[in-house]
Amino acid sequence: MGHEILKKEKEFEAYCNELVEKYQIPGYAIGLAKNGKLFYEGGFGFRDKENQLPLSSDTVFGIGSVTKSFTCVAILQLQEAGKLSVHDLVIKYLPEFKTNNDEFTKQMTIHHFMTHSAGFPPLPNLYGAMSKTLAKDPKFEDGNEEQKTPEIPYIASYEELMECIGKGEYTLLGAPGTEFSYSNDCYALLGAVVERVSGISYEKYMKDFILEPAGMKHSVFHLHDLDGHKDISNLYNTRKKDDETIVFESNNQWDAPSMRAAGFLKSTVNDMLKYTEIFRNGGKVGNAQILTPESVEAMTTPYIQCGYDEFYGYGVMITPDFYGYKLIEHGGSIKGVAAQMNIIPELGLTGFSIANLAGVPSKKLLNCAFADYLEKPLKSSHVNVTEKNLSVDQLKEYVGQFVSGEGGKVDFSINDDGKLCAKMEGMVDSVVRPIAEDWFLFEMREEEYAIRFRRDEEGKIIRCAFGFRQLAKTELGG
Repeated sequence: MGHEILKKEKEFEAYCNELVEKYQIPGYAIGLAKNGKLFYEGGFGFRDKENQLPLSSDTVFGIGSVTKSFTCVAILQLQEAGKLSVHDLVIKYLPEFKTNNDEFTKQMTIHHFMTHSAGFPPLPNLYGAMSKTLAKDPKFEDGNEEQKTPEIPYIASYEELMECIGKGEYTLLGAPGTEFSYSNDCYALLGAVVERVSGISYEKYMKDFILEPAGMKHSVFHLHDLDGHKDISNLYNTRKKDDETIVFESNNQWDAPSMRAAGFLKSTVNDMLKYTEIFRNGGKVGNAQILTPESVEAMTTPYIQCGYDEFYGYGVMITPDFYGYKLIEHGGSIKGVAAQMNIIPELGLTGFSIANLAGVPSKKLLNCAFADYLEKPLKSSHVNVTEKNLSVDQLKEYVGQFVSGEGGKVDFSINDDGKLCAKMEGMVDSVVRPIAEDWFLFEMREEEYAIRFRRDEEGKIIRCAFGFRQLAKTELGG
């Protein structure tokens, strides 16, 4: 594999164009590098559709939750400096932090927050943190709003966020370290730890210790900090009108000062390929040693299972067997953002992929590019599973409604063909295929998702893990 090329470049680009059209993606950009050198870049569609402005590898997009890995880099830098340990208790730095379970609160460590294993179910606080900017989203003549979100008072600061968590009505999933469920709240509070330990704001810390040393000139939390750089993508969103999906421009950037550490950085393909060097190159970007090799090792250790073949490290996910290689990756989704970062350190291969519309298959396309590089069929899947045969009686156990504190819900039912189906808002029913005990796979928007059902001590199904979050079964759900 000495000369770096995509083997089936034309076929890959045809597939990109096909999905860009199918999902009405205004703009999609991708870049691949080998040993830190860009060898493929692609731009499909536009950063500004109305004015037909093209994309480049320097177009600024939001990156959503890919921000979480930056937050972990900061924590590990502070650990290297001897200012904290990831095994310290959270209350050492945030003494006012409380949950509704004192015993568990006293056991929660920074490590638990970094691995989403503190035990929090999905909470609605992100919407409270964003509510000021959400209120500026457009309303439509047909009375529909752009976004249906839980009504929550504005959460302006880390202190207010801690107050909300302290007063919230929820049940922790289990003792810290035992249950994985994705938590924006925990990552927001890691930002608070960074501030208190370093003595400077989270945003300034990012700039001084990560973004500037890595030469990420176009990576910012606020567009007004871009110093005249005009290559910025518009944001797009979708809404349903009758049965049609309408994609529209919606340049109102969401922001949440108390949640920036969870998902509000903006960056470019070129800058993100510099950033991925940290994971490929033992913590080094150019001449800057951002992390020690030991810290990189700590970040990319699979601590807790988060999907069928995926594990969570610190702010990154690890697929131990991606066609025989260890893949380090993370996605990001927020308004106008579908981002994906991939690294196979062993091959020196890194990639970043981004669209200016949420909920579209950026990850699928980047994985296809990686599969092609590895000389695998373009649209193949690295997940090797055999479908199990379950009778209708066995499937009945899984029927019911499962809800998330973030507003999501999934209904499982059995269709006329005796198959288990999942129904979500705005989605067609999908057949879910049993692949292992209490594990199912289903396809949505070109990508495979695993669902895992969770049981109580008596063996009764009480939750399902889907989209990296644990949803609780409702009483209505039988």
